[in-house]
Amino acid sequence: MTVQTPARTAAAPINTGWPGHGVLLGPMRLDCGVELDRFPIAYQTYGSLDPDRANAVMVCHALSGDQFVLDRHPMTAKSGWWEAMVGPGKAIDTNRYFVICTNVLGGCMGTLGPKEVNPATGLPYGLGFPVITIADMVRAQKLLIDHLGIAQLFCVVGGSMGGMQVLQWAVSYPEAVFAAIPIAASARHSAQNIAFDEVGRQAIMADPDWHAGDYISHGVVPHRGLAVARMAAHITYLSETALHRKFGRSLQNRTAVTYGFDADFQVESYLRHQGSTFVDRFDANSYLYITRAMDYFDLAAEHDGVLANAFRWRGRSTPVRFCVVSFSSDWLFPTAESRATVHALNAVAANVSFVEVATDKGHDAFLLDEPQFHQVIEGFLTGCAEHRGLKDRRRGAA
Repeated sequence: MTVQTPARTAAAPINTGWPGHGVLLGPMRLDCGVELDRFPIAYQTYGSLDPDRANAVMVCHALSGDQFVLDRHPMTAKSGWWEAMVGPGKAIDTNRYFVICTNVLGGCMGTLGPKEVNPATGLPYGLGFPVITIADMVRAQKLLIDHLGIAQLFCVVGGSMGGMQVLQWAVSYPEAVFAAIPIAASARHSAQNIAFDEVGRQAIMADPDWHAGDYISHGVVPHRGLAVARMAAHITYLSETALHRKFGRSLQNRTAVTYGFDADFQVESYLRHQGSTFVDRFDANSYLYITRAMDYFDLAAEHDGVLANAFRWRGRSTPVRFCVVSFSSDWLFPTAESRATVHALNAVAANVSFVEVATDKGHDAFLLDEPQFHQVIEGFLTGCAEHRGLKDRRRGAA
């Protein structure tokens, strides 16, 4: 099966309808067997690419993220999702590195996904969109890197689903990655995480406005189902300690319970707000497809069930340098899963560092102000830059 997209003879810039860059790439074969003819990728860049194209850093976003790492979001007007980590003078310093972030394949911010129009029908793909994998997302990113003329990325970095993409990059294209930083991630999705994803998908599909994925043609949005999916997922991004510190059992704008089902507690109001605002910027079908891609992710399964085999390259250890990071209070991707990745890398004598950051902020700590975490990333990148012989273009650098 071939999925047709607007025909172009060569990779060329396009208008995706969003700020930033867009390009039409392909063809590309998906893991499910479908051939994408030509497809758009939306991406953002920050900083300047060196003449030798050696300072490129690929930032991979998580499930609910997008390409707007630093920019004001065009739909919510909120600050970029990783401004704590990326920018001038930050750990990933855009005065030194050329940062690239794409909207993932299957997303809803300009890259080909289920809400885009299928040229064969003139209607949104909906559930006619092919099922994708993390490897498919990375293949699309590799096509972009090739288009930009970058032979090797200096670093690939990301948290959560972004960390899955980092690991996939290192396994699929080890010669194209100098360093990799998978953060709060795992080499496969656990049964617990698959279960949470299924709850979210079922909430969306149970919404009468979902219309078997054809809600755009009906002029509606399954906002109730998508909001519930987001609420359930958001709980997993936090820790019990963080929730108690922020909310406890405090009531929301009242002095006594109402003996009803309004949001009596602040934590209820908070989750409802998270759900309602998410609906304003995310596509329900994209949520189905991207969570399914995470569920299918299992690097060991593709290598005879042995994770260490995934990190062998041409009969020897992977050439990629790794810094694996976990957070002590993350129960979505607990430290034990990061350790399993580190043990697999150790088994092939790979160059790997591992840090568990002590924090009570849960999985979302990678998005927040965590000084120790930022110092680890900056230190690792600085060491890699010295080893790589990467020039420091920053003013005042020796």
